[in-house]
Amino acid sequence: MDKPIRILVVEDDDDISQLLCNILRKSGYSPQPAFSGTEALLYLETERWHMILLDLMLPGMSGEELLVRIQRHSSAPVIIISAKGEQRTKVDMLRSGADDYITKPFDVEEVSARIDSHLRRYLRSATDTENHLLQHKNVILDLDAKTVVVKDQRLSLTPHEFDILALLMKSPKKLFTKENIFESVWGEPLMGDEARTINVHISNLRSKLAKVDPAEEYIETIWGMGYRLKP
Repeated sequence: MDKPIRILVVEDDDDISQLLCNILRKSGYSPQPAFSGTEALLYLETERWHMILLDLMLPGMSGEELLVRIQRHSSAPVIIISAKGEQRTKVDMLRSGADDYITKPFDVEEVSARIDSHLRRYLRSATDTENHLLQHKNVILDLDAKTVVVKDQRLSLTPHEFDILALLMKSPKKLFTKENIFESVWGEPLMGDEARTINVHISNLRSKLAKVDPAEEYIETIWGMGYRLKP
C-alpha cells in the first residue's frame, strides 16, 4: 500500500502499550496508542484504521463496551489482548465481533504473526472491494451488485443507463464520443439515428441523478465531441 498501515493500540498499561507499538513499528506499521476507551473512541470517530488491538480492562469505558462501538465505526479486524483468560470471556468477545483473542502475558513472535495474518486477509478483502466499487462525488457504483447509490439513496437505472454510467466512472477524465459509448455499451457500431439513443439515455441519467442530488452536476457535454464526468 502507498499509505501507511495504521493500527490503533488501546492499552492503558504504558509498558505494554510501548511493547505493542514497537512490535508494530518493526513490522513497518504505524501505531497510535490510546490509553482509555474514551480516547480510543475519539480516534475511531475521526480517523480510518486498518486494525485495532484492544485491551478489555480499561479506565472508564470498558473494552467490552468499546468493542460494540467499534462495530459502528470500523470494519477493521479487532484483536483482543487481555489478561482475562477465562474461556467464557474469549467466546463472548469473539461472538461480539472480535477477530482474535490473545491472553497476557503473550509471546511477541506470536502476536506479530497473528497481526500479520489478520492484516493480510483484511487488506486483500479491502482491495477486492475497492476493485468493484467506483465513486465519483456522491455516487457509488457497485459493478458486482449492479447498484448505484447517491447520498445513501438507491438509484433505479435501466441496464443501459447503468452501463453508460459505469463506462464514464471507470475513466473519469476521458472524453467519450457517442460512437465510443454505443460500441462499448451496445457492442456494435453506431449507425445514423442511433445517436439519438445516446442522447436519451444521457438525459435520463442526468435527470435521475439531479432528482437525488440537485446541487451537483455529474455528466458534462463537450459540444460536438461527446460526454465525460464533470470534475
